[in-house]
Amino acid sequence: MHKKRIAITGRGIFCGAGQDIATFSSNLLEGRSAIGAMDLFDVSPFPAQIAAQVRGYDPLSRFDRKTAANLSRADQFGVLAAGEALAESGVTDHYSPYDIGVSLGAGAAGMLQAEQWLGETLAGKKARPSLLRGILPDRTSTAIATRYGLGGYQGTITTACSSSSTAIGWGADLVATGRLKAIVCGGSDAISLLTYAGFNSLRVVDPEPCAPFSLARKGISLGEGAAFLVLEDETEAKRRGAKIYGYILGYAATGEAYHMTAPEPSGVEAARVMNAALEFAGVARGEVGWVNAHGTATPLNDVVETKAMKLVFGERASEVPLVSTKGLTGHCLGSAGAIEAVATVVALNAGIIPQTLNFRGADPECDLDYCHEGKKESSVPIALSNSFAFGGNITTLVVSR
Repeated sequence: MHKKRIAITGRGIFCGAGQDIATFSSNLLEGRSAIGAMDLFDVSPFPAQIAAQVRGYDPLSRFDRKTAANLSRADQFGVLAAGEALAESGVTDHYSPYDIGVSLGAGAAGMLQAEQWLGETLAGKKARPSLLRGILPDRTSTAIATRYGLGGYQGTITTACSSSSTAIGWGADLVATGRLKAIVCGGSDAISLLTYAGFNSLRVVDPEPCAPFSLARKGISLGEGAAFLVLEDETEAKRRGAKIYGYILGYAATGEAYHMTAPEPSGVEAARVMNAALEFAGVARGEVGWVNAHGTATPLNDVVETKAMKLVFGERASEVPLVSTKGLTGHCLGSAGAIEAVATVVALNAGIIPQTLNFRGADPECDLDYCHEGKKESSVPIALSNSFAFGGNITTLVVSR
């Protein structure tokens, strides 16, 4: 289907590890983690009390009072990140608004504001109905389209932690088939009490900053934020003189049909989606320089992803670094895949393979190259970005510079 080369002409991000591309890029390449103490709400009842929260954020510094009141935290993050991507690309000055779409991956959406509404209501206060506006995940895509006057396709995908990777792949399809001239695609999610308590109750949250692929890892660190890419046909992007930051060469989205929360343990299903993405992209395994892992730092996930690497790359697996950027950003759930896709684009352009942070000792079951000792220089232009979600919803993007 991807006869057209799908170019990346805009990047935007707003997360704990950086509230714009420049800051995020610096933190990514220098390995500065955003994981720290939580103050978004009371976390004292929980064994883990840290996250990669967006700190120092004042909505009124970005929005007027009425707009801020009508947008949830996740909506605001999405509008800001999408706006940066659109501004960098310049597509709104080139195409009709009816030829530009929005493809969003979402998770808990405006749950934090809904929790505020419920708390105030139960306390006998008159809670603002606008706090409930963001409870539906599609509210963020509507907010983006409205803010920037985009009249093309508008859609939201919710497949847990693979949502925004799939939204990027779907966005590439919409451009490749000619249904749109350009699309801003990615995801947005915000930490809420529901997600924080839920993952703590599953006992998969590490009380210390997460340590992917390390022996002493105990689970995830939660994060929040938004990230978007603007995609368009390479030929048209070059014709209008746009700067191209990379390409989405292909993707695959599959279902394991195995378990609600656990990955299929042999790695066969994870390998299947990686192989399918490479086949769709027409990329040989030997062309892949590194893989941006799902890399949650849960004991099972990291082992499964390691097994999948060996199934995909065979004897060459030890030569293909498998890195996790979640030690930097936390696990941003519905927006995780998009944040990691942006990280992949940034790193490819910098000629760097990022470091996997917070090493706590070698695990004999995780015996590949995870860049625990520091970032590496790499001239290889192609990488994979994996997103493995609850329910066996798994997606791999093939990205090049």
